[in-house]
Amino acid sequence: MPNRSFDRSQDQLRPVQIIPDVNRYAEGSVIIEFGHTRVLCTASVEERVPPFQAEKEEGWVTAEYNMLPRSTHTRSNRERKKVGGRTMEIQRLIGRSLRAVVDLKKLAGFSITIDCDVLQADGGTRTASITGGFVALVMACQGLLKEGKLAENPVTTNVAAISMGLVGGEVLLDLDYEEDFAAEVDLNLVMTGDSQMVEIQGTAEGHPFSREELDRMLAVGEKAIANLCGIQKACLNR
Repeated sequence: MPNRSFDRSQDQLRPVQIIPDVNRYAEGSVIIEFGHTRVLCTASVEERVPPFQAEKEEGWVTAEYNMLPRSTHTRSNRERKKVGGRTMEIQRLIGRSLRAVVDLKKLAGFSITIDCDVLQADGGTRTASITGGFVALVMACQGLLKEGKLAENPVTTNVAAISMGLVGGEVLLDLDYEEDFAAEVDLNLVMTGDSQMVEIQGTAEGHPFSREELDRMLAVGEKAIANLCGIQKACLNR
Protein backbone atom coordinates (compact mmCIF):
# COMPACT_ATOMS: atom_id res chain seq x y z
CA MET A 1 0.00 0.00 0.00
CA PRO A 2 1.61 3.31 -1.08
CA ASN A 3 1.95 6.18 1.37
CA ARG A 4 -1.28 8.12 1.84
CA SER A 5 -1.64 11.88 1.79
CA PHE A 6 -0.82 13.52 5.12
CA ASP A 7 1.10 10.34 6.14
CA ARG A 8 -2.04 8.79 7.62
CA SER A 9 -3.05 5.24 8.33
CA GLN A 10 -5.69 3.31 6.39
CA ASP A 11 -8.48 4.15 8.89
CA GLN A 12 -7.46 7.76 9.56
CA LEU A 13 -9.22 10.92 8.41
CA ARG A 14 -7.42 13.67 6.60
CA PRO A 15 -6.94 16.79 8.76
CA VAL A 16 -10.48 18.14 9.33
CA GLN A 17 -11.24 21.75 10.17
CA ILE A 18 -14.57 23.59 10.41
CA ILE A 19 -14.20 27.37 10.30
CA PRO A 20 -17.41 29.15 11.45
CA ASP A 21 -18.88 32.57 10.65
CA VAL A 22 -17.23 33.05 7.28
CA ASN A 23 -20.18 34.96 5.77
CA ARG A 24 -21.59 37.99 7.60
CA TYR A 25 -24.95 37.85 5.82
CA ALA A 26 -25.92 34.17 6.07
CA GLU A 27 -27.77 32.92 9.15
CA GLY A 28 -25.18 30.14 9.39
CA SER A 29 -21.89 29.69 7.58
CA VAL A 30 -18.75 27.56 7.69
CA ILE A 31 -15.86 26.51 5.53
CA ILE A 32 -15.14 22.83 6.05
CA GLU A 33 -11.82 21.30 5.10
CA PHE A 34 -10.95 17.63 4.64
CA GLY A 35 -7.30 17.84 3.68
CA HIS A 36 -7.20 19.75 0.40
CA THR A 37 -10.98 19.59 -0.10
CA ARG A 38 -12.62 22.86 0.94
CA VAL A 39 -16.37 23.59 0.85
CA LEU A 40 -18.24 26.77 1.76
CA CYS A 41 -21.58 25.93 3.44
CA THR A 42 -24.12 28.69 4.10
CA ALA A 43 -27.60 28.50 5.62
CA SER A 44 -30.29 30.96 4.51
CA VAL A 45 -33.60 31.31 6.38
CA GLU A 46 -36.87 32.35 4.74
CA GLU A 47 -40.20 32.88 6.49
CA ARG A 48 -42.13 30.84 3.96
CA VAL A 49 -42.42 27.18 3.01
CA PRO A 50 -43.30 25.24 -0.14
CA PRO A 51 -47.04 24.71 -0.58
CA PHE A 52 -46.80 20.96 0.09
CA GLN A 53 -45.25 21.72 3.49
CA ALA A 54 -47.65 24.52 4.39
CA GLU A 55 -50.55 22.08 4.15
CA LYS A 56 -48.84 19.85 6.71
CA GLU A 57 -47.88 22.81 8.94
CA GLU A 58 -44.21 21.89 8.63
CA GLY A 59 -41.03 23.73 7.79
CA TRP A 60 -38.57 22.69 5.12
CA VAL A 61 -34.84 22.08 4.71
CA THR A 62 -33.26 21.79 1.27
CA ALA A 63 -29.81 22.07 -0.24
CA GLU A 64 -27.99 23.21 -3.35
CA TYR A 65 -24.52 22.08 -4.42
CA ASN A 66 -22.09 23.59 -6.86
CA MET A 67 -18.47 23.18 -7.86
CA LEU A 68 -16.76 26.47 -8.64
CA PRO A 69 -15.09 26.68 -12.05
CA ARG A 70 -11.50 26.22 -10.81
CA SER A 71 -12.17 23.89 -7.89
CA THR A 72 -10.52 21.08 -9.88
CA HIS A 73 -7.36 20.64 -11.95
CA THR A 74 -8.98 22.17 -15.02
CA ARG A 75 -11.65 24.87 -15.27
CA SER A 76 -15.23 23.62 -15.53
CA ASN A 77 -18.12 25.68 -16.86
CA ARG A 78 -20.70 27.08 -14.47
CA GLU A 79 -24.09 25.36 -14.49
CA ARG A 80 -26.03 28.48 -15.39
CA LYS A 81 -29.26 27.21 -16.91
CA LYS A 82 -29.50 23.47 -16.35
CA VAL A 83 -28.27 21.56 -13.32
CA GLY A 84 -26.32 18.45 -14.29
CA GLY A 85 -27.33 14.96 -13.20
CA ARG A 86 -24.40 14.56 -10.78
CA THR A 87 -25.12 17.93 -9.18
CA MET A 88 -28.81 17.12 -8.79
CA GLU A 89 -28.04 13.75 -7.21
CA ILE A 90 -25.61 15.29 -4.71
CA GLN A 91 -27.84 18.14 -3.63
CA ARG A 92 -30.75 15.76 -3.11
CA LEU A 93 -28.47 13.59 -0.96
CA ILE A 94 -27.46 16.59 1.14
CA GLY A 95 -31.09 17.66 1.60
CA ARG A 96 -32.23 14.16 2.57
CA SER A 97 -29.39 13.79 5.03
CA LEU A 98 -30.12 17.06 6.80
CA ARG A 99 -33.89 16.52 6.93
CA ALA A 100 -33.25 13.17 8.62
CA VAL A 101 -32.22 15.02 11.80
CA VAL A 102 -34.79 17.84 11.73
CA ASP A 103 -38.28 17.79 13.25
CA LEU A 104 -40.04 19.74 10.51
CA LYS A 105 -43.09 20.34 12.74
CA LYS A 106 -40.89 22.42 15.07
CA LEU A 107 -39.63 24.38 12.05
CA ALA A 108 -43.16 25.27 10.85
CA GLY A 109 -43.29 28.49 8.85
CA PHE A 110 -39.60 28.52 7.95
CA SER A 111 -37.48 27.18 5.11
CA ILE A 112 -33.72 26.79 5.43
CA THR A 113 -31.60 26.40 2.30
CA ILE A 114 -28.08 25.05 2.67
CA ASP A 115 -25.79 26.15 -0.17
CA CYS A 116 -22.65 24.05 -0.57
CA ASP A 117 -20.06 25.57 -2.89
CA VAL A 118 -16.92 23.57 -3.51
CA LEU A 119 -13.91 25.89 -3.41
CA GLN A 120 -11.33 23.15 -3.93
CA ALA A 121 -11.98 19.48 -4.68
CA ASP A 122 -9.73 16.56 -3.74
CA GLY A 123 -12.30 13.84 -3.13
CA GLY A 124 -15.20 13.64 -0.68
CA THR A 125 -16.96 16.87 -1.62
CA ARG A 126 -20.47 15.48 -1.05
CA THR A 127 -19.61 14.05 2.36
CA ALA A 128 -17.85 17.27 3.37
CA SER A 129 -20.94 19.20 2.27
CA ILE A 130 -23.20 17.15 4.53
CA THR A 131 -20.85 17.41 7.51
CA GLY A 132 -20.34 21.16 7.12
CA GLY A 133 -23.90 21.84 6.01
CA PHE A 134 -25.17 20.39 9.28
CA VAL A 135 -23.14 22.92 11.29
CA ALA A 136 -24.46 25.81 9.20
CA LEU A 137 -28.01 24.48 9.68
CA VAL A 138 -27.63 24.33 13.46
CA MET A 139 -26.25 27.88 13.53
CA ALA A 140 -29.32 29.09 11.64
CA CYS A 141 -31.67 27.28 14.04
CA GLN A 142 -29.81 28.70 17.03
CA GLY A 143 -30.42 32.17 15.62
CA LEU A 144 -34.14 31.53 15.25
CA LEU A 145 -34.32 30.26 18.82
CA LYS A 146 -32.42 33.27 20.13
CA GLU A 147 -34.79 35.62 18.31
CA GLY A 148 -37.80 33.81 19.78
CA LYS A 149 -39.06 32.75 16.35
CA LEU A 150 -38.89 29.06 17.26
CA ALA A 151 -40.19 27.62 20.50
CA GLU A 152 -38.06 24.45 20.38
CA ASN A 153 -34.89 23.33 18.67
CA PRO A 154 -35.93 21.34 15.57
CA VAL A 155 -32.55 19.58 15.27
CA THR A 156 -32.75 16.15 16.91
CA THR A 157 -29.12 14.94 16.67
CA ASN A 158 -25.97 15.34 14.59
CA VAL A 159 -25.52 14.00 11.09
CA ALA A 160 -22.21 13.58 9.28
CA ALA A 161 -20.84 11.69 6.30
CA ILE A 162 -17.59 10.14 5.14
CA SER A 163 -16.22 8.31 2.11
CA MET A 164 -14.26 5.07 2.11
CA GLY A 165 -13.38 2.36 -0.33
CA LEU A 166 -11.38 -0.69 -1.26
CA VAL A 167 -8.01 0.05 -2.85
CA GLY A 168 -5.81 -2.93 -3.57
CA GLY A 169 -8.18 -5.02 -1.46
CA GLU A 170 -7.62 -2.81 1.60
CA VAL A 171 -10.23 -0.61 3.29
CA LEU A 172 -9.20 3.05 3.10
CA LEU A 173 -11.05 5.83 4.90
CA ASP A 174 -11.65 9.33 3.55
CA LEU A 175 -10.42 8.87 -0.02
CA ASP A 176 -8.63 11.69 -1.76
CA TYR A 177 -9.00 12.11 -5.54
CA GLU A 178 -6.21 9.73 -6.54
CA GLU A 179 -7.45 7.01 -4.18
CA ASP A 180 -11.02 7.46 -5.33
CA PHE A 181 -9.91 7.14 -8.95
CA ALA A 182 -8.05 3.90 -8.18
CA ALA A 183 -10.68 2.33 -5.89
CA GLU A 184 -12.27 -1.00 -6.70
CA VAL A 185 -15.17 -0.02 -4.42
CA ASP A 186 -16.31 3.50 -3.57
CA LEU A 187 -18.70 3.93 -0.63
CA ASN A 188 -20.27 7.00 0.97
CA LEU A 189 -21.83 6.65 4.41
CA VAL A 190 -24.21 9.08 6.15
CA MET A 191 -24.98 8.47 9.82
CA THR A 192 -26.48 10.32 12.77
CA GLY A 193 -24.82 11.15 16.05
CA ASP A 194 -26.59 8.21 17.70
CA SER A 195 -25.20 5.73 15.12
CA GLN A 196 -28.33 5.44 12.98
CA MET A 197 -27.77 5.08 9.25
CA VAL A 198 -29.26 7.63 6.87
CA GLU A 199 -27.80 6.53 3.57
CA ILE A 200 -25.24 4.10 2.13
CA GLN A 201 -24.01 4.64 -1.42
CA GLY A 202 -21.69 1.83 -2.53
CA THR A 203 -20.45 1.05 -6.03
CA ALA A 204 -18.10 -1.65 -7.29
CA GLU A 205 -15.74 -0.95 -10.17
CA GLY A 206 -14.59 -4.04 -12.03
CA HIS A 207 -15.81 -6.82 -9.73
CA PRO A 208 -18.42 -7.21 -6.96
CA PHE A 209 -17.58 -6.89 -3.29
CA SER A 210 -18.56 -9.19 -0.44
CA ARG A 211 -20.76 -8.68 2.61
CA GLU A 212 -17.64 -9.10 4.75
CA GLU A 213 -15.92 -6.26 2.88
CA LEU A 214 -19.01 -4.10 3.25
CA ASP A 215 -19.11 -4.75 7.00
CA ARG A 216 -15.42 -3.81 7.31
CA MET A 217 -16.00 -0.53 5.49
CA LEU A 218 -19.07 0.31 7.59
CA ALA A 219 -17.19 -0.37 10.84
CA VAL A 220 -14.40 2.00 9.84
CA GLY A 221 -16.91 4.61 8.65
CA GLU A 222 -18.98 4.49 11.83
CA LYS A 223 -15.94 5.28 13.99
CA ALA A 224 -15.00 8.17 11.70
CA ILE A 225 -18.49 9.66 11.84
CA ALA A 226 -18.42 9.61 15.65
CA ASN A 227 -15.17 11.56 15.39
CA LEU A 228 -16.72 14.04 12.95
CA CYS A 229 -19.71 14.59 15.22
CA GLY A 230 -17.27 15.55 17.96
CA ILE A 231 -15.61 18.08 15.65
CA GLN A 232 -19.05 19.51 14.77
CA LYS A 233 -19.95 19.90 18.45
CA ALA A 234 -16.64 21.58 19.24
CA CYS A 235 -17.26 24.12 16.48
CA LEU A 236 -20.80 24.84 17.66
CA ASN A 237 -19.73 25.15 21.32
CA ARG A 238 -16.85 27.52 20.57
